Amino acid sequence: MVLCRFNSFFFPNRMTCKKLSTRISNSYVLPLLTLVTYLCVMVFYYNGDMSTGRVVREQELRKTVLRDACRENMEAFPQDKQSSDKRIEAALHHLLVDDEHGVIYCFINKVACTNWKRFMNALREGEPYPDLMSISPTKAHNRRYLRSLDSFSKVEMEAKLKHYTKFMFVREPFVRLISAFRDKFLSLDQNYYQRLSQGLLHRYGNLSDTPPTVEEAVALGIQPTFYHFVQHLLNPKTNRHLFDVHWRQFHVTCQPCYIEYDFIGHQETLDEDALQVLTSLNMEKLIKFPPAYQNVTSPASLSKWFKEVPLEDRRKLYELYQKDYELFGYEPPYTLLNVTL
Repeated sequence: MVLCRFNSFFFPNRMTCKKLSTRISNSYVLPLLTLVTYLCVMVFYYNGDMSTGRVVREQELRKTVLRDACRENMEAFPQDKQSSDKRIEAALHHLLVDDEHGVIYCFINKVACTNWKRFMNALREGEPYPDLMSISPTKAHNRRYLRSLDSFSKVEMEAKLKHYTKFMFVREPFVRLISAFRDKFLSLDQNYYQRLSQGLLHRYGNLSDTPPTVEEAVALGIQPTFYHFVQHLLNPKTNRHLFDVHWRQFHVTCQPCYIEYDFIGHQETLDEDALQVLTSLNMEKLIKFPPAYQNVTSPASLSKWFKEVPLEDRRKLYELYQKDYELFGYEPPYTLLNVTL
């Protein structure tokens, strides 16, 4: 039984292994127990019950999909040095650096970035690391407490990109779009109301006059619709190279075809992926990442949000974000692209 019990990590269900091994005759105990132990390990490994192994295999798959998609689309992602330098330069401001731990995090808004910025703040403060939730969102996003890669010399930037552990997180692209719309257009955000909402209401809502404040507008039931937002994104006059960071494409923000990330996390598996990031840094016992919460914006809610968007415009919107779907292994939203809702 020692072989079955030697490592609880491999055998979370010891009774299964024990029942198998006790049936073996005493004269063949050692060789057959060794075989049973091996089989137990293989069963748990290949069935994905060993979560660390599953996450590691998933990482390899994600990185393979990414590399293949980058190579297959050389027109969009040319690999000459001039193009490479230009693309990397575009991402530098989103690459947050912690020199003490040798970590670079590329933040993407609306993909758990507040908590990951809390994490980078905690690294900066050092041991004993603070509870991440004790760091306010205001402080988490304050660039005074975070250093981006573009603040270093060219030589330093190149060295850090080569040697530091680099990670990023993504989520289903259309789900992120809806989350960004809810956050910036359906909340009491005066900044976005003045910058964008009023323009959307004038241009797509046919309103010649809008209230001066977002509070007044909400009280009167005057808010942009999700289709107004989609029309803005599809408008040829909208500068798509300078999309707002909350809906800028992942591949534009973090340039994964030019920067080799060590870990690519998904919002959909945030708890497991966050633990693996901490484990890779030997910090899983020192910092607890906040658990994922049940988001109101989920893949299941896509049809409800897109119901008002014509099929042709849904397809055009997909084209805008198609590279993100392909690079990060997300299935296209087939129903939205082929069915009149």
